Amino acid sequence: MTPQPDERHDPGTAPTAPVPGPDATRVLVLNSGSSSVKYQLIDMADGSRPAAGIVERIGEDASSLRHVPADGEPRETVRRFTDHGEALSAVAEELAADGLGLDSPRLAAIGHRVVHGGQRFTAPTVVDDEVLAEVERLVPLAPLHNPANVTGIRTARKLNPGLPQVAVFDTAFHTTVPEHAARYAIDVETADTHRVRRYGFHGTSHAYVSRRTAELLGRDPADVNVIVLHLGNGASASAVAGGRCVETSMGLTPLEGLVMGTRSGDLDPAVILHLHRVAGMDMDAVDELLNKRSGLVGLCGDNDMREIRRRIDAGEDDGHDGADARRAQLAFDVYVHRLRKYLGAYVAVLGRVDAVAFTAGVGENSAEVRAAAIAGLEVLGLEICPDRNAERSREARLVSPEYARTAVAVVPTDEELEIAAQTYRLLTG
Repeated sequence: MTPQPDERHDPGTAPTAPVPGPDATRVLVLNSGSSSVKYQLIDMADGSRPAAGIVERIGEDASSLRHVPADGEPRETVRRFTDHGEALSAVAEELAADGLGLDSPRLAAIGHRVVHGGQRFTAPTVVDDEVLAEVERLVPLAPLHNPANVTGIRTARKLNPGLPQVAVFDTAFHTTVPEHAARYAIDVETADTHRVRRYGFHGTSHAYVSRRTAELLGRDPADVNVIVLHLGNGASASAVAGGRCVETSMGLTPLEGLVMGTRSGDLDPAVILHLHRVAGMDMDAVDELLNKRSGLVGLCGDNDMREIRRRIDAGEDDGHDGADARRAQLAFDVYVHRLRKYLGAYVAVLGRVDAVAFTAGVGENSAEVRAAAIAGLEVLGLEICPDRNAERSREARLVSPEYARTAVAVVPTDEELEIAAQTYRLLTG
């Protein structure tokens, strides 16, 4: 079943684009990072993916482009791509070589992942000059991401000026969080002047997974309450009531919330003041500490849950009298403890929970994390079947026993399909 985008929001006075012809059913999804471009071509008529690929290390001597056509052998180009313009031009050439160029009459639009949409962009939006200027105005809220997103859009517009460009925002799904949950308890005028509030991120993943979980249960998303745990190198939780997000763990930035690969997640704000006053760290040093040298890597030196579990399992045989295993175990325990705190809090927020869904790299692949997060929560109706949980599959599935009051699901996320679906639905109505 081809997923439909969330229709909670009315784009209002957002710019419009020509309605695609009946044969224009494909969407090229672009995710432009600071030094990379990921892309997938998705046909909304049948869900097929004629091509995909990635350009990495843009601006470095060892740049590379890996292009994977659906009906051919992968092709890799290793050469310097000076900027995103060169990278996207090379992507367009690879697509054209397979008869899938940006001038193809079957291409309806390009859908761009944009990290931060602030409070204005609450739905997918056709990009014009005014929209692009507003996305640039939001750069202070996402200085590592929005500039690259803007560059990707600008470049794509130059490559084919007549092709609709649609921005799909990571923050959009979380704009239904009520004001009492979105507000921080600081001076209102200061907060409003500097746009300080909870925005939330990973929205396309939370939207897709919450809806897919309802489908897995055979129910209408409007009747289902889901807690989504998106656990990757970046990690976030959301409470979704009847298809609408009512709480999420990330805040003004993606730093708040769960323990992540290199990010601290929640901490006392006074820690920053303490490090400045006592350790003499300036704000840039604190920023680097909390975003790049904290989380799992800060606790044990590894941000890969597979390696952490290997170290735990090695125990006393790690060659360091068990010290390596103990650090790994501490990191795992801190990670799971924070996860359980949010899980319990979101049960309280929702009141009734029909399912808990694990997704993203750790959520989909770590049976140990899932088991530890749910262990002992039978009082909340949560339980995991060990045999089901141990099974490895790329399909959405339930890992709770049939008698459990609350379902526990593993749902592989598909942010590219969500972006394509939202883009296509916006243009076709």
